[in-house]
Amino acid sequence: MLAQYLPILAMFILAVLFAGISLIASKLLAPRRPTASKEDPYECGIASTQGPPERFPVRFFLVGMIFIVFDVEIIFMYPWATVFREIGLFGFVAILIFSFAVFESFLYVIGNGALEWGPRKKIEKQDVFSPTRTIHSTIRRVGLEGRITSEGEAA
Repeated sequence: MLAQYLPILAMFILAVLFAGISLIASKLLAPRRPTASKEDPYECGIASTQGPPERFPVRFFLVGMIFIVFDVEIIFMYPWATVFREIGLFGFVAILIFSFAVFESFLYVIGNGALEWGPRKKIEKQDVFSPTRTIHSTIRRVGLEGRITSEGEAA
């Protein structure tokens, strides 16, 4: 019975030996002459001429976490959907609790502004309903140069 697993064990041992010998050989045989240009990080053979990029905002990672949470929820819902009749009311209540917890975390992340990527612009009521705003002051006229307006004169 265990003889069936002997080839798998032999391949595992060979893989570990190969990896270990390769690491040891690279440490022993590699040249050790570091220079500034060798230690400089580069991509595709092109030396970097600028500093490191800016850090990603935390909102980027929150969106990634939302994606992972919903993926995990789908992974759990698929087996539940295949056997929901066999597990009965207990399984139904369990999936409702699980779905509520996921939905609650989604609402929390939305409430903290994780999906708002652009700059926030606060519009105050006095700016919107100002008596100084007219059609001529708020709408930008594009392409009217040289046209005849309703008053009969060229714009």
